[in-house]
Amino acid sequence: MTDQTINSTAAPAKDRKEDLYTATPAQLIWRRFSKHALAVVSLWFLVILALCALFADMVAPYAPFEVQRLRTLAPPTGIHLFHEGKFVGPFVYGLSRERDAETARVIYETDPETVLPIRLFHQGDDYNFFGLFQSNIHLFGVDDRRQQINLLGTDDLGRDVFSRLMHGGRVTLSAGLIGVIFAFVLGLTLGSISGYFGGWIDNSIQRLMELIRSVPTIPLWMGLAAALPIAWDPIVVYVLITLILALIGWTHLARVVRGQFLAIRNEDYVMAARLAGATEYRIITKHMLPSMTSYIIAALTLAVPEMILGETALSFLGLGLRPPVVSWGVLLQDAQNLRSISLAPWLLSPGAAVVLTVLAFNFLGDGLRDAADPYGQ
Repeated sequence: MTDQTINSTAAPAKDRKEDLYTATPAQLIWRRFSKHALAVVSLWFLVILALCALFADMVAPYAPFEVQRLRTLAPPTGIHLFHEGKFVGPFVYGLSRERDAETARVIYETDPETVLPIRLFHQGDDYNFFGLFQSNIHLFGVDDRRQQINLLGTDDLGRDVFSRLMHGGRVTLSAGLIGVIFAFVLGLTLGSISGYFGGWIDNSIQRLMELIRSVPTIPLWMGLAAALPIAWDPIVVYVLITLILALIGWTHLARVVRGQFLAIRNEDYVMAARLAGATEYRIITKHMLPSMTSYIIAALTLAVPEMILGETALSFLGLGLRPPVVSWGVLLQDAQNLRSISLAPWLLSPGAAVVLTVLAFNFLGDGLRDAADPYGQ
């Protein structure tokens, strides 16, 4: 009986060891990554955030520009499950609006007599679903048209902050990802060429990077903001700002790639590939770049939050995107211009979204770097 127990426990351990021997590099990376708890949580958070931004029209209960003059600076709506001691499911209470006679401030009070159940896949405002068809299905909402469910309150014009946050996430995240793609292609290409060939090519690329890094960014954006006509289409301004962020941000990745190429271009496997008649393109793409996967992953995941912070900071300072475009930076600028921000702290929720997103990308980058290079080589 004892021998059978030992054999039964030894067999799974042996199978697990054989699985490690036969696993592909991608499977090994995923196994090591799954042990990094913060990285896994960050990955799920970013996936959910990306889906919310992608389907912002459906996730947001209201249109981002819908104005409610009788619901300005309304506080966040609380979600309840029990009413008078009985479980009735998720619902919100209605709000009654009064004005203080002495200060002329609008005061909102919860109306416990008005119970508004939260409906999933609720019919609300019409929107264009990715330009394919018209729809009015929203993820959640309430039936009473005179009341609203404002998870993050409203701004000074009565616009739902949660809806604007979802739509702003689409602009901010896409600007960061698109900018990183352009910067990644430029940095990877020029950095590998500079580190592999050396000589006058390396010197020329290095001087170009030093020139770009020496340009003061704030005066550049101030001049650009003054030069851009206000009548320009917001999409054109969005593309232009994304491209400029990419043209400025590729130098860091290029320096990392160049340094790694200088360190490994005389390694034995590179010399063997060169003697075997491999082309320069094949040596770079098939032999040298895969050996520095962890460095590329770390630089790439750190570049995304830099782009997000860049767009947010520029829009916050009024040098980037402008209304009517909705981005997290524009929302923060609107909150800054509001004098009664102390009375409506929920307007700073885009700042919390930026912080959480940047932290998630940093944790994700740490997890991917450790999984791709567990020995720190």
